[in-house]
Amino acid sequence: TYVESFETTLIFSVLVTVLGLSLALLLAVFADRITRGATFYKTVLILPYAVAPVVSGLLWSFMFSTSIGVISYGLHQIGFEWNHLLNNQHAMALVVMASVWKQISYNFLFFLAGLSAIPKSLIEAAAIDGAGPWKRFWSIQFPLLSPTTFFLGVINMVYAFFDTFAIIDATTQGGPGKATATLVYRVYFDGFRGMDFGGSAAQSVVLMVIVVALTIVQFRYVEKKVQY
Repeated sequence: TYVESFETTLIFSVLVTVLGLSLALLLAVFADRITRGATFYKTVLILPYAVAPVVSGLLWSFMFSTSIGVISYGLHQIGFEWNHLLNNQHAMALVVMASVWKQISYNFLFFLAGLSAIPKSLIEAAAIDGAGPWKRFWSIQFPLLSPTTFFLGVINMVYAFFDTFAIIDATTQGGPGKATATLVYRVYFDGFRGMDFGGSAAQSVVLMVIVVALTIVQFRYVEKKVQY
């Protein structure tokens, strides 16, 4: 089961990082283009970061509850039966959505700050030359956001490995079975539930070594593609 938690953690961390960065970048691009009511929209998008992780997990657990959940009821009306207490894929999807929602405000703030720092003259010059919005984004804005993207990639990876314990504990408690038992959750479960303090301590060291190794790999190889 400990070996299986490596695969679970890999899938979970990749989904949280990729989805969190993609959605936050999309929201930041839209927010950067808004002229009327921009402050209101930006404030609403920042609010999830003020919610504690355990509260975030409980909120999503209630919304997808098979008995009282609003979203699960809506899914039932269209013929889709949701049950994260029995279905492994549903459980993984729930913890990923809750984790992404909790972190998306942090990513949004940095992407929005990065977009605001890009000189408007570059965008205007590209528009005059005939470049459309999609071309301007991929040719000018996204390359200039590469330092921000790299930084957030490292932060989100660390977040997925360490800071999602409370969300998993509040939503699925590592279940069903051990489908959502990531490495950090197993450290808690084996130590405080199984009373195997030695094994739990050893797992925490392994987890730390993995995160440090991944961070070094990111800085050594991924950073080379960053345009400062």
